[in-house]
Amino acid sequence: MRNTAIGATAAVAVLAGLVTSGPAPTARAASVEKKPAKTASVHGKARISYIESINDDIRFTIHAEQTPFTRPVPPEAPEGLSTDARGTLKFSHTPRGGATGWAEARVDCLVTSGRTATLTAIVTKSNVEDVGARLGISVQQGGKGEPDRLGFSWGVVNVDPGNVDENGRPVRPQAGTCMAPAPFTTVVKGGFKVVHAEITKSPAQPEAAIRRG
Repeated sequence: MRNTAIGATAAVAVLAGLVTSGPAPTARAASVEKKPAKTASVHGKARISYIESINDDIRFTIHAEQTPFTRPVPPEAPEGLSTDARGTLKFSHTPRGGATGWAEARVDCLVTSGRTATLTAIVTKSNVEDVGARLGISVQQGGKGEPDRLGFSWGVVNVDPGNVDENGRPVRPQAGTCMAPAPFTTVVKGGFKVVHAEITKSPAQPEAAIRRG
């Protein structure tokens, strides 16, 4: 009987200790702060090989990130678009033995999918492009040993044969926001890092763009 009483007393003491100290932490996740949502972006610089100018030195530098709903487009999108973006685009094209053509532009749109991104930028300075023109760029980050790739909205694409100037030459249409061709050139030096993030649902008239299509 004495041994039983001692055992009971010890059990009560253990339970009392547990009550006093409080429950042990069981949900570690609750103490960890929620990670912020990823932001779509593309960063890097590279020299490309372009089939139409195979011996030329053509380089691109891109730093862009998505900033949804920061560029109002009244009246259709008074709060802006989910693909609004900021950043810079620079390119240079030096033909063998020729003068360098170059441009700097302000990024206004970016959308991603996996390792691929398309973006547009408005020219701010250039000796070959009109200031205010919108340029479209696509980037594909290579995988499994494949090289990165890049496309641009001039050269062999974005031609409207029915739209000609006074000399009969086709006029290049302006690229719409985030409109760019597939990445048809190969990066031969440098590269790009693409971070994918799903686009954010529009707070106003979310179905309008789909209905218009």
